[in-house]
Amino acid sequence: VQLQASGGGLVQAGGSLRLSCIASGRTFSSYVMGWFRQAPGKQREFVAAIFRIGGGSFYADSVRGRFTISRDNAKNMVYLQMNTLAPEDTAVYYCAATAGSNYYTPAAYNYWGQGTQVTVSS
Repeated sequence: VQLQASGGGLVQAGGSLRLSCIASGRTFSSYVMGWFRQAPGKQREFVAAIFRIGGGSFYADSVRGRFTISRDNAKNMVYLQMNTLAPEDTAVYYCAATAGSNYYTPAAYNYWGQGTQVTVSS
């Protein structure tokens, strides 16, 4: 599976962005898809994940209620709608895929996209 993320950019605090991630391969629906982020000098951290068919979703406490993850299995796409952005959301955002069920740990993910930069100005 190859992943390519897009949609990052510069936005003012309180604004919104939607990240997209397209996956190659015909088995997209069999993967749990996650979004992670990494700010300068910090470890990569879990943001959100969405399960396979049925799409149960999970969020980090820091983004719950502001971010929404969704997927379109017919298009091999996963999205992250980010609302009410704050400067602390500034990071490189990565989409990732795992064949397992441990959605929270970066090491559990088998495939990673290249990352897209999100910068939130105050």
